Amino acid sequence: MNRLELVAKIAEKHGLSKAEAARILSTITEEIVNTVKNDDPLTLVGFGTFKKQVRPARTGRNPATGETITIPETNVPKFVPGSVFKSAVNCKKCCKAKK
Repeated sequence: MNRLELVAKIAEKHGLSKAEAARILSTITEEIVNTVKNDDPLTLVGFGTFKKQVRPARTGRNPATGETITIPETNVPKFVPGSVFKSAVNCKKCCKAKK
């Protein structure tokens, strides 16, 4: 599913126009990004947690020359799925029924 398909689903389920649904989705994603950017985790109970994680500096190789280089420390976004989300994805009974 891509963004446009998600917007269409939101609009259909809640009786909104696609433009309204797109604005709502945009607001949600902007707030997730802003919260994580400010080093605060964002938790949606049952769904998961979005947070910023530090990737430590490490040594790598330049593939063209084989030269050893130092890759600097960087911040990366991380998503940790919640228990309800994990259970839905790993549902053994539902998967057997669908086959």
